[in-house]
Amino acid sequence: MKIGGYVCHCGTNIAATVDVEEVAKFAETLPDVAVSRAYVYMCSDPGQELIKKDILDAKLDRVVVASCSPRMHEITFRRACEEAGLNAYCMEMANIREQCSWVHSDKEQATKKAKGLVASAVAKASLLQPLEPMRVGVTPSVLVIGGGIAGIQSALDIADAGFQVYLVEKEPSVGGHMAQLDKTFPTLDCSACVLTPKMVDVARHENVKLITYAEVESVEGYVGNFRVTVKKKPRYVDEEKCTGCGDCAKICPMTISNEFDMGLGARKAAYIPFPQAVPLVYTLERDKCMGCSLCEVVCEAGAINFGERGEEIELEVGAIIAATGYDLFDPSLEPNYGYEYDEVITGLEFERLCNASGPTLGKIEINGKEPKEVVFISCVGSREERDRRERAGNEYCSRVCCMYIAKQAHLVREHIPDANATVFYTDVRAFGKGFEEFYWRVKDEGVNYIRRELTDDINVEKDENGKLRVKTVSEGRQIEKEADLVVLATGIIPQKDALDTARKLKIMQSADKFFLEAHPKLRPVDTFTDGIFIAGCCQSPKDIPDTVAQASAAASRVCSILSKEYVEVEPITAEVDETLCTGCGICESVCPYGAVEVVDTEEGRRARVTGVKCKGCGTCGSSCIKKAIKMHHFTDEQLIAQERAVLTAEEVV
Repeated sequence: MKIGGYVCHCGTNIAATVDVEEVAKFAETLPDVAVSRAYVYMCSDPGQELIKKDILDAKLDRVVVASCSPRMHEITFRRACEEAGLNAYCMEMANIREQCSWVHSDKEQATKKAKGLVASAVAKASLLQPLEPMRVGVTPSVLVIGGGIAGIQSALDIADAGFQVYLVEKEPSVGGHMAQLDKTFPTLDCSACVLTPKMVDVARHENVKLITYAEVESVEGYVGNFRVTVKKKPRYVDEEKCTGCGDCAKICPMTISNEFDMGLGARKAAYIPFPQAVPLVYTLERDKCMGCSLCEVVCEAGAINFGERGEEIELEVGAIIAATGYDLFDPSLEPNYGYEYDEVITGLEFERLCNASGPTLGKIEINGKEPKEVVFISCVGSREERDRRERAGNEYCSRVCCMYIAKQAHLVREHIPDANATVFYTDVRAFGKGFEEFYWRVKDEGVNYIRRELTDDINVEKDENGKLRVKTVSEGRQIEKEADLVVLATGIIPQKDALDTARKLKIMQSADKFFLEAHPKLRPVDTFTDGIFIAGCCQSPKDIPDTVAQASAAASRVCSILSKEYVEVEPITAEVDETLCTGCGICESVCPYGAVEVVDTEEGRRARVTGVKCKGCGTCGSSCIKKAIKMHHFTDEQLIAQERAVLTAEEVV
């Protein structure tokens, strides 16, 4: 056995805290190490050439690279080994940057720890076995979950590349939250003017199958070969026959609250969500319907079908994009904002008041009156300090609130020229292209910005005369402002069914409950489940341009899969020794990826692993009471050897 050891300076990232040359000299003394070198940047072309040359000249069997996180450059060094004829999985990394130099300031102690990490990696490397990636065929189609702007953009990009797209939207129409907006910042483009053409394009595209008023029921399979069950809810209106004439809505006697207008307007039990809906097909809400059948009588197309029961649609796809969108923080969870008052509304409710197709046909009115004093409050449900555990809000910034407040303050001045607009803000985060300029434009228009203390509650109350009063602290002074209308800039939160969706897709959530990307910098649209990608606000709060950019990025990643006859899957997986397995099923119950299944065999019930679904997380192996599960590349023997090497190194150094 001949092992080559390579220690990286990483510029000064490692070398400033770790004596790299000393670590390289220490590696020379370790068992089976034939070559040991230190280099400034091992990931660079010259650094990789060092490895390849030594593999060929010194006939190395194994390689150890002590540098940064394997998440960053493990693939880089594996490729270098392969190019020199060495199996890619005969390479091991020691993370002496994130796990050593970046977390220590004492150079002597950091160097000592780096030696232990290198010794551990060398011990494991001596026991590594060659592995071969698995190959699976690819079904050249994709499922996009969510018909907002992220889902629409992804679907169009993939469809334009020539692949079949199934776009599933749970509402009766695509469009998402963007369809509810009046104008978009900072350009003040009409939201519908930007969005509607894309909605029409996605419905008419020959490679897109639009499935609205439906939800994903289950997802099975793996990258290249997913089997998806979609449950389509009954509209009680035949989509093929409906002409969108609206006679059913006109005759319907049942008037109910319109959720698209955020409850500020009303609709009938037979309805379309908004005038530009796609598909332009009516939906009959049977649980709100009085059963008079008048809609059936007046429908000349014969589209009303009270006997419809919905259907289940089975799809086979090679990849999946989750673009499921977001919800908005419920301000009633923090009573100090006064959301129980009619004159206190959310930013999205304000959008519906401004919108020409909204409940007031674009007039900003509250209780039939035009407000003259309008107050905006930022960070409602966002940027709550950690020590305020009793609050219902979130620690993170929702990113869009500062700018949509600026836009809405501009709209107040545009719709009601003699109105005063005041913004109580914590910080103004104008981070995007043209955002800072737009912020100053709004201030120049006469919008008054008053900074409030984030650590102090802002309170909205009514006085004895029924007038709203906003009270807060600014620069140590108590501020009180009278208002006719208060608009709360509610932050973005994950959808209420995000956990259910994550479980169906076998993907993970971050601490803030948004879907977790595989790597925040290098794989921002991938998930840890191969073949499943995320786009838009289901991953984190973002504005429309960033959402569209991420949607196109996800589409590009999908096309890179669908364009191949097969994909290679990581061979670091679990394997069951059926002679030891008793079929207890614990491993099946704990596997987060659905890769383990207990099946009946001639010898009895036994666990089996579907390798292409397994991510090698080790959960099944650690839970097996019979030690029947072996983890490739992380065997018990390898891990024990690493532990012993660390302890021995501590004694030596």
